Amino acid sequence: MGKGDMKSKRGKINRGTYGASRPHKNQNIASKKEKANN
Repeated sequence: MGKGDMKSKRGKINRGTYGASRPHKNQNIASKKEKANN
């Protein structure tokens, strides 16, 4: 569980990627549906 581990939050921060362990800050189901409908 270090910087090279892509399944950990620290690894995602190190690479600058997002996923299950590091979701985007204000991303929820309601806002996703609104964006899909527009």
